[in-house]
Amino acid sequence: MHDELVDHLARSTPLSHGEALRVIQDVLAYFDEPTEEFVRRRHRELQAQGLVNTAIFERIESDLRYRAVAPPELTLRQLRRIVYG
Repeated sequence: MHDELVDHLARSTPLSHGEALRVIQDVLAYFDEPTEEFVRRRHRELQAQGLVNTAIFERIESDLRYRAVAPPELTLRQLRRIVYG
C-alpha cells in the first residue's frame, strides 16, 4: 500500500522504511475519521481546553475546511446536532 510514497519518505527523511509506513498509515487513519466522529472528538478536546460552545463550534467549522476530503459544509446548528443529537 502506497509503496512509492513510503520509498519517497524513506529516501527524503531520516525515517526508516517501517517508520515511514507507520507515519503514512497514521496520517491516512487520521483523515479517514468520519465527519461526525471528528466533530465529536474536536468538541471534547476544545471543551477540555476550557473553550465555550460558541468558540468551539466556530473553530470546528473552520477546522472542517482543512480536512483532506472536505465534507459538505455544515452549519453551526448541524454541528451542534452531531454533538448533542
